[in-house]
Amino acid sequence: MKKLLAVTACPTGIAHTYMSAEALQKTAKEKNVDLKVETRGAMGVENELTEQEIAEAHAIIIAADTDVNEGRFAGKPVVKASVGEAIKDPGRLIEEALSKQASAQDFVNQVEKTKQERSAQRTGVYKHLMNGVSFMLPLVVAGGLIIALSFIFGIEAFKEKGTLAAALMDIGGGAAFALMVPVLAGFIAYSIADKPGLAPGLVGGMLASKIGAGFLGGIIAGFLAGYIAKWLRSTIKLPKNFEGLTPILIIPLLSTLAVGLLMTYVIGTPVKGIMDGLTEWLKGLSSSNAVFLGLLLGAMMAFDMGGPVNKAAYTFAVGLLGSNVFEPMAAVMAAGMTPPLGLWLATLIARNKFTVEEREAGKAAGVLGISFITEGAIPFAAADPIRVIPSIMVGSAVTGALSMLFGATLRAPHGGIFVLPIPNAVGHLALYALAIVIGTVVTALLVSVLKKNK
Repeated sequence: MKKLLAVTACPTGIAHTYMSAEALQKTAKEKNVDLKVETRGAMGVENELTEQEIAEAHAIIIAADTDVNEGRFAGKPVVKASVGEAIKDPGRLIEEALSKQASAQDFVNQVEKTKQERSAQRTGVYKHLMNGVSFMLPLVVAGGLIIALSFIFGIEAFKEKGTLAAALMDIGGGAAFALMVPVLAGFIAYSIADKPGLAPGLVGGMLASKIGAGFLGGIIAGFLAGYIAKWLRSTIKLPKNFEGLTPILIIPLLSTLAVGLLMTYVIGTPVKGIMDGLTEWLKGLSSSNAVFLGLLLGAMMAFDMGGPVNKAAYTFAVGLLGSNVFEPMAAVMAAGMTPPLGLWLATLIARNKFTVEEREAGKAAGVLGISFITEGAIPFAAADPIRVIPSIMVGSAVTGALSMLFGATLRAPHGGIFVLPIPNAVGHLALYALAIVIGTVVTALLVSVLKKNK
């Protein structure tokens, strides 16, 4: 018997999503066809299709008026229709799907690719946190650079109302940065509970921002909102006629109320105290303490080159931008650039230590390095971890320490060398560039000394 799969989704995710699914299932049963339907409604994804089911399916029916993540069906015959067509004429869609011819080899290739991507995916708490950070980053980048542009007219020019500098500060600081913590919290909660987590997460993040609990409060609010919404979603069971009220009314109301009250009366004030203390400590660091912090952040950036330790250092620095602490961000980006840059330089000054393929890869690593893509060092580290990883950690630690010692600041959390020419995006620009160059040279020299001749 041929197996079919289907996905249904409408913009509101309430009525037509489930009506089209029911129509397809009923018709499939009448035709004695094995059919599984994934619904993507207001409650999130239900009856989700697995990789194995997709691999075994003859064809896919997509009855949707919104996004359904079609990329996972690459290599499979697909029949596309609106949810209205699935409700009115499900038989035609099923017959068309049965008549389709599968492309087996294309699908095998895609499955292998998907497996590799899935195996590299983040999981658990780390996955949820990084989901929030990834949605927050564009706001921080845009906001930081727009604030920096306002300083072209003078450091305090924005205080004069009606000027372009004031408008730029309002866009960057008053809007983009104001959304940073709510978006962080909202999409942490979204990662945990899907759509039901978004409203309480955004509200919890906004309260954290208003209270002054900063990014730490936003992280707590996001996880709180996500797990409360997820619990309510699995706990509340209403009669079928009233199921539509659950995602639209009941879960948003109860979860937002719970998160809001907890943030206001229980969590907000203590977390604000922690954030205030952390901010004051960072602003008052002595030279020796600043150097030590830079050493630590730099080594963390190089340790796993984009893994959990790297992301912990990066998230710490990004979160502090909202508290007007810019030195750690500078140290982190510089330290993330030096591993691939140092390896590129090593392939030039110690060519006999690398194969022809590695020397070619070094060119690409250099481009990735100036772009602040630390992962460019991974192929080299994987081939010789005992010598390469300690070398890049030392180079990044030196860069981070020098950046902090020089008092370099950075208002944009990404972009590598391409943000350096933007006026006022980087404080102490010449010294900051010097820190990157020194770390790159240290990395290259260590790699050149430690590696064996090929």
